[in-house]
Amino acid sequence: MQQLKLSARLIKSLPLSSLPSTPSSTLQQIASSHSKGIAKVVLKKGKTQLFKDGSPMVYSGAVDRIIGRPPPKTGDIVLVADGTEKPIGWGLYNSVSMFCVRIMQLEEEAMRDPSCALDMKKLLEIRTNAAIELRRRLGLPSSHTNAYRLVNSEGDRLSGLIVDVFGDLAVIASSAAWVENYKPDVEACINRIDGINHINWRPSVDILREEGMDVLDMKEVHPSTCPERIKVMENGISYAISLKVLDICCYSGGFALNAAHGGAIDVTGVDTSMPALELARENIVLNNLDPGRISFLREDATQFMKGALSRNESWDIVILDPPKLAPSKKVLQSATGMYRNMNSMAMRLTKKGGLLMTCSCSGAMTQSGMFLRVLQGAASMAGRKISVLREAGAASDHPIDPSYPEGAYLSNILLRVL
Repeated sequence: MQQLKLSARLIKSLPLSSLPSTPSSTLQQIASSHSKGIAKVVLKKGKTQLFKDGSPMVYSGAVDRIIGRPPPKTGDIVLVADGTEKPIGWGLYNSVSMFCVRIMQLEEEAMRDPSCALDMKKLLEIRTNAAIELRRRLGLPSSHTNAYRLVNSEGDRLSGLIVDVFGDLAVIASSAAWVENYKPDVEACINRIDGINHINWRPSVDILREEGMDVLDMKEVHPSTCPERIKVMENGISYAISLKVLDICCYSGGFALNAAHGGAIDVTGVDTSMPALELARENIVLNNLDPGRISFLREDATQFMKGALSRNESWDIVILDPPKLAPSKKVLQSATGMYRNMNSMAMRLTKKGGLLMTCSCSGAMTQSGMFLRVLQGAASMAGRKISVLREAGAASDHPIDPSYPEGAYLSNILLRVL
């Protein structure tokens, strides 16, 4: 017993410098040097690992407390910490959004390279350059296409920012408060890219309103009004040779033009947006295609299909690419009915043995895993038999972060209809 007491006294008398030390936080050290100080968002017990594994979106329900006076404002850089208040990363705070913090960099990354720690402008430049390099490795742009996605939000670790390139035009879609706050820096990064001569800024007004932004002076530009002209240089839909093709919700004619380029003898595109159809008609000229083989009609998709069915019309290939019918899980059930009804009509318009290429751009539908079941229900409703020839999603220029599967939103299924 005396030996134990002696040992305890010896330990107590040791100077602090001789005790084993725990590794200090790189982010905490950098944060302590900031004159204004940086607030700390402390996570609830049991919530830390999700974000350590890479999920960038910290929901308000995962937050235990916020340390800092005055409290952080929307757009401020904050530390994200575990229950012991040790930082696991840093991100951009939002006092209004359900996404309390969008994590931009983890602690271990800052330890490896502290050059952009707590520096959003520097991080934006590094992440944009990484996105450019990835597309170059994928061969984009190429002699086959000058239209591709340059930045894919969480997939390129810039949550809330999407950049699409159409020739020398970059269309920047903003869906986060931080993107609007750093607009000059985002544009500067994109302007430095060789071959980009024009930028079109497209705020997602409804989402930004939920982010707490003042959207009164924002003008949401529908994609169809963007001044892009896409030259179709792909091989086209190779199985369209000498066939009749119907493109429902054709937008600016991407699928329709590829079908004509692939040898279709008669292509009909249908959409409700006049600006989109004007682009589609201009794209016929741009691609040196025979305008006599392609027609674009302004009409509601459902009404067109009902009318075509009443006239007993049918096509060898039908393409159905409706707009986002399920923007959230809340409306997934009602959207399921719309997908089923539209696909049922599309199947009835497809000749026996013909092909239906059907798409969904609703993340809620894609992530639910229900799309094939919806299509089977549509086939039963139509009295047709289907077989799946191919399932696909977004192309390689739409990277997905596996720690944030909510980023997957595109579904493309090719069916044979009997």
